[in-house]
Amino acid sequence: MNYFSSHFKLGILGGGQLGKMLLFDTRKFDIQTYVLDPSDEAPCKIACNKFFQGSLTDFDTVYNFGKQVDVLTFEIELVNLEALEKLESEGLKVFPSPKTLRLIQNKGIQKEFYAKNNIPTAPFEKFSNLDNLKSKISNLNLPFVWKCTEFGYDGNGVKIIRTIEDIDTLPNVECISEAMIPFKNELSVIVCRNPSGEIRTYPVVEMEFHPEANQVEYVICPARIDEKVAAKARAIALNVSEKFNHVGLLAVEMFQTQDDEILVNEVAPRPHNSGHHTIEASYTSQFENHLRAVLDLPLGNTDSKVAGIMVNLVGAEGFSGNVVYENIEKIMAIDGVTPHIYGKKETRPFRKMGHVTIVNENMAEARRIAADVKKMIRVISNK
Repeated sequence: MNYFSSHFKLGILGGGQLGKMLLFDTRKFDIQTYVLDPSDEAPCKIACNKFFQGSLTDFDTVYNFGKQVDVLTFEIELVNLEALEKLESEGLKVFPSPKTLRLIQNKGIQKEFYAKNNIPTAPFEKFSNLDNLKSKISNLNLPFVWKCTEFGYDGNGVKIIRTIEDIDTLPNVECISEAMIPFKNELSVIVCRNPSGEIRTYPVVEMEFHPEANQVEYVICPARIDEKVAAKARAIALNVSEKFNHVGLLAVEMFQTQDDEILVNEVAPRPHNSGHHTIEASYTSQFENHLRAVLDLPLGNTDSKVAGIMVNLVGAEGFSGNVVYENIEKIMAIDGVTPHIYGKKETRPFRKMGHVTIVNENMAEARRIAADVKKMIRVISNK
């Protein structure tokens, strides 16, 4: 198939910021794109060739959308798997495959997959619902991490349970409990793989989290860890990729324990927040490499050109409504600082609204500037 012809159409399920950043590279290569998203104000709408409004979880909507394109990918995992499976059975190229997505979409199934394949991960137990969890609470050591198995994102669907009373605040859904890991660092490795089997990893990144929102505040590349630990993290990420047999990007989030063991936390089969810095800091961005991978093109160089730190821009607490970005012009006056605004019309507390990348040859200086940027910029509303 010639991907650089006027007849070829790439379909993207999901029209959020990940899709919008992916579309920068489809436009660079003049690849025709169709996007499906439930919101008529999705960020992707301004940059794709054709936009369709509709549910990503409805069988008919996803199936009929897929029949219009030559290759189908996604920027969010919460899509109708049965529709993808039917499309694939009829010959459509779907990357990552529904088979891979079925192992990842449900966090309980994902954790069981790690256990079955001897992939190091935190001890866990799966529960069919809240009553099932309560009936076995005496077997669990407090505190523990509670996660709903489906529909969680950006810190939603994850809570630390410190007391028995905390359980009463949980929704009655399928869930898992995970042992609390006393870790040194939270790390991530992005693996890129095409259908021909070519595979590359990006350098290990370190993630600093917001203590209340459980969201990434800073992504630091390269991670400030020993080279042996970094090599171990990349090797484990490659093993995870091989076991899932994925095509496209796979972001592997990990814990570095106090004794420098690496435990896999969870994965995302798509461009990921921990790879946004690659737009400015790497020879080939994660978005371009995802595109190269799903089109079975040669993968680009994943090395970093320079140290990079990404700062998430999230809605400030106490503000909801039409978004206003304060002090963008001030941070743009700083060398090596690039803001990315996602195009979401309304802000709310902790909603991801954009990010800022800081590049510098000196990692310590990049981190200092990142902290200044974080203090300087605010995402509020004109209420």
